[in-house]
Amino acid sequence: MVQTLDTEPTQDLLAPPPPTGPTRISVLLLKVLLLGTVIGLAFTMLPTMLSQGRWGYLVALLLIVVAIVATYATKRGLPAKYLLPGTLLLVTLVVYPAVSTAQVSLTNFGDGTRTTQEQTVAQIIGASVVQTPDSPRYNLTVATTGSKTDGPFAFLLVDPLDEDVFVGTEDGLEELEGATVDGGFVTEADGYELLTPVEVNQAASVLGQFTVPTEEGAIRQLGIRQAFEGSSPLEYDEGAATITNTSTGVVYSVQQQGDREFFVAPDGSRLSAQSWRANVGLRNYERALTDSRISGDFLRIFVWTVVFATLSVVLTFTVGLLLAVTMNDPRVRGQRLYRSVLILPYAVPGFIMILIWSSFWNRDFGLINDLTGLDVNWLGNATAAKIAVLITNLWLGFPYMFIVATGALQAIPGDIKEAATMDGASGFFSLRKITFPLVLVTTAPLLVATFAFNFNNYNIIYLLTEGGPFTPDNPQAGGTDILISYTIRLAFGPNGAQFGFASSIAILLFVLTGVIAAIQFRFTRALEDVH
Repeated sequence: MVQTLDTEPTQDLLAPPPPTGPTRISVLLLKVLLLGTVIGLAFTMLPTMLSQGRWGYLVALLLIVVAIVATYATKRGLPAKYLLPGTLLLVTLVVYPAVSTAQVSLTNFGDGTRTTQEQTVAQIIGASVVQTPDSPRYNLTVATTGSKTDGPFAFLLVDPLDEDVFVGTEDGLEELEGATVDGGFVTEADGYELLTPVEVNQAASVLGQFTVPTEEGAIRQLGIRQAFEGSSPLEYDEGAATITNTSTGVVYSVQQQGDREFFVAPDGSRLSAQSWRANVGLRNYERALTDSRISGDFLRIFVWTVVFATLSVVLTFTVGLLLAVTMNDPRVRGQRLYRSVLILPYAVPGFIMILIWSSFWNRDFGLINDLTGLDVNWLGNATAAKIAVLITNLWLGFPYMFIVATGALQAIPGDIKEAATMDGASGFFSLRKITFPLVLVTTAPLLVATFAFNFNNYNIIYLLTEGGPFTPDNPQAGGTDILISYTIRLAFGPNGAQFGFASSIAILLFVLTGVIAAIQFRFTRALEDVH
């Protein structure tokens, strides 16, 4: 008797059944709600991007929305549903910041060069506006749409003759609708926060440079409650990129001085100390590699940076692994309690622990000298300060390594340990020849990442020693400075913020760290043979 096989397709018993009934409707409604939220947020951002001319951001936003809707609105493209979130986060949190930093590194962006050339010209001409006997005056109320100290500011103006109300910004003057006027002054206006006389005084340095361009010239502040419309003797020729003083006839043209451009007269005098943001090519990188202030101390600081990062990884991993091996022994009672206590330093915010340790290292009343009976100036001597930094970083880092090593130990099959014990291997031999190599296979990528983190560990250096101690003959390079803290001090030193130069340093450190990490990963390939 021949038996026939049932060839009808059967449902995979391991696969979850598709949602049906109310459950399917709930999932569909949730999907519609989430996709609608994404589309709604995109539409709320469109007016701002259109008004500011952010076309690149607008295109990127539309592409992201289309990709999200196309991926999650249909049942196709299952792998994309998992890859898209990670890809978007990678682009927005890693790729875009890196590209933006590289773009800034090719400019002279910084203090004194934050504005464009057009904005700088408007500020120079506005600052030259003078009042004449017949200059129109307005009742002034200073308002802001942002910070009360940094702006952006706006002048809410009332013409005392006909009580017309205007709003003046850096873009010009226009009528203001819906404002409340009391006693000839604006007392309330939608979208604006009014400043009190005290707050106007606090923002005087910024308001002194603020002008409202008009057809007749510009409007400037006159005291706290008054403004006037004056004229400027300066005229800007956009085609020739020159400014002419009509009173004296002097023509100021653009000249390069260092990494900045100024309007300079034929006799070499500047029209203003203001410059503007401009592309400088690879000049920031050239300065970083050839500036004697950097290259003079670079080798010493680079060596200490490598030593600091290496010892930080070695010490924290060694202590964490030994504690993990001890706590993984089944003969130890109260393992959960001990493990909870050991990870406590990891649970406290790092910056708080660093500040606490900075008081521990104090020479006069610090805990370290009190407990040991020493009189060591821990933070005043270069060698002692380096030891203090390493010990503090050990305290901050060993709980993480303890957690990682504990997970790696518990992942090792128990029969391997039993086989080693039956073969007569001692505990130390088993740890050195079996346990440690297997743990290293799992933790090697994390060790490389930890090295890269400590290579640029600015927090502990700044909060514990501020890069010091410093010597009188070299106040720029401290005894515990690593590359990141040293270059940040140069980029944001007494000459003001230099974001372009700082960005070039960041790119160089990124490349240097990447090269070192690549070399380390190459050496860790030998662990692939460990099974």
